[in-house]
Amino acid sequence: MPSGRPACSRLNFKGNPVASSIESPKKPTLRTISELSGLAVPTVSRALNDAPDIGKDTKARVREIAREIGYVPNRAGVRLRTGKTNVISLVLGTDNEVTDHTGQLVSSIARELRDTRYHMIVTPYFPDEDPMIPVRYIVETASADAVILNRVEVDDPRIAYLMERNFPFVCYGRSKWRDRHPYFDFDNETFGQIAARGLLARGCRAITILAPPEVQNYAQDMIRGARDTLAGSGASFEVLTGISGDDPGEVIQTRIAEYLQAHPDRDGLICPSTTAAIAAVVGAERIGRQIGTDLQVFAKEATPFLGYFRAPIGTARENVREAGSYLARAAIQAIERPDLPPMQKLVSATASDTVG
Repeated sequence: MPSGRPACSRLNFKGNPVASSIESPKKPTLRTISELSGLAVPTVSRALNDAPDIGKDTKARVREIAREIGYVPNRAGVRLRTGKTNVISLVLGTDNEVTDHTGQLVSSIARELRDTRYHMIVTPYFPDEDPMIPVRYIVETASADAVILNRVEVDDPRIAYLMERNFPFVCYGRSKWRDRHPYFDFDNETFGQIAARGLLARGCRAITILAPPEVQNYAQDMIRGARDTLAGSGASFEVLTGISGDDPGEVIQTRIAEYLQAHPDRDGLICPSTTAAIAAVVGAERIGRQIGTDLQVFAKEATPFLGYFRAPIGTARENVREAGSYLARAAIQAIERPDLPPMQKLVSATASDTVG
C-alpha cells in the first residue's frame, strides 16, 4: 500500500474531497478557490466582491480560503472589466502628527477594509506643496475609486473640485458644504467648552489657546467653544498668533517659552493635540513654569498618554479608531451607493471622556 501524504487535505462545502492547491507552485486563481470551496467561480467572485446576495458565512469561508492560499486579484483585469481599482486613497500631509493620531487613523481604516474588496493606499503631500496636487492626480489618473481627506478647510478647494467632478470622497472634518458631502467629525466646539471649563475649575484667570491653523474648520470651532464659554466668566482669553498646533515641536517649544516669558500672568493653556501639548509643556518648563501649579494645561488626545507624561494635564479623548472605521464605510457607500444620502457623523467629548 503506498505511503505518503493523502492526495487530498480538504473537503469542499458539499463534503467531497478536493485536491488541495495550497502547496501548488501555480498562482492561485478564482478557479482554485472554487475547487477548494465547492462553489461556482461566479459565486466565489461575488463573495470576494461582497455582493449583497451572498451570505456572510459563505463570504467568510471564501475569504479564509483566499487568505490561506495567497490569492491576489489581478487588478489590471478588474479595472478592465469594471473600470474600478478597488482602491481607496487616504490623502495625508507629511507633517501630520504621527504619535497618537495618524497611526490610529491609518490602522483603523485598514482594519475596516480588511474583509472587503477594497485596499487602502496613502497618498502624501508635503508642507510646501499644494494639497490639490495629490487629489488632482488621483482623479485624473483614476488611480483610486474614492479619497479620504483630512485637515478640512471651511472653504476647501479639494472638496469643491471633487464635488464638481462627482468623484467619491469622504472628509475627516466638515466644510461649508457639510450638508452635501459625507464626513466624520469630532465636535471641537464642545472640546473648546470642556477645556475652558476645566481650566476655570482649576482657578485659571488668563487662558490662551494654541490652536490649529485657523483656516481649518475645527480650529474655528475650538476657538469659538472656548471663547463663548469664557465670556462673562471674568477670565481673559487669547488666541496665540504666529504659530499653530501643527507647527514642528521645536518651534512650539521656543514660541511658548517666549510667550510665557513675556506674559507671566497667563495661567491656562489649551492645546489641540498630544504632540502640541508635549512641546508646549517642554517650552513652559524651560523657563521655570510648573505644570499643575502656576500653569494649567488642557489638551485633546487620541490615546491616554499625556497623563503619564505629566499627570496634572487635563484631557478630552478623541476616538480616532471610530473615525477611521466610519470613514472607510462612508467611502465604500460613496462608491457603491451614490444614490443614498451621504453618511455623516459628529461625535462629542463628554464628561466621562475627560480627566483632570
